[in-house]
Amino acid sequence: MNLGEIIKIAGLKATPQRKMIYELMTESGHSSIDEIIAKVQQKNPEITVSTIYRILDSFCRAGLLSKVTHPSGKCFYDITVYTHHHVFMDNKITDYIDPELTTLIQEHLKKKSFKHLDSIKSISIQITINN
Repeated sequence: MNLGEIIKIAGLKATPQRKMIYELMTESGHSSIDEIIAKVQQKNPEITVSTIYRILDSFCRAGLLSKVTHPSGKCFYDITVYTHHHVFMDNKITDYIDPELTTLIQEHLKKKSFKHLDSIKSISIQITINN
């Protein structure tokens, strides 16, 4: 499936700007807003910062991207939208995919009679490693 089809299936119009930003995200996996702006404007300086923000927000609402906050407070956009965890080391972020950990957390919450267990949208653990 090409990028335009993915964007359309998410309910958005597949504009050239959206396709370019989504392609950049598929290449990088995780990017800060500053990195995204620099890459987009290097490819097409005509695209404004406000347009980039609007596109990223529309991708998050449509489920094409998610936001991840680094322990330093810096926000990253993440192309991986299914349940997974993150490892932070310095200013780098790495996906940590571990369904067993996710199940363990769900079972723990169930044992503790967590009231909204059926309403949980996703579980994301952030692991921070200091050097």
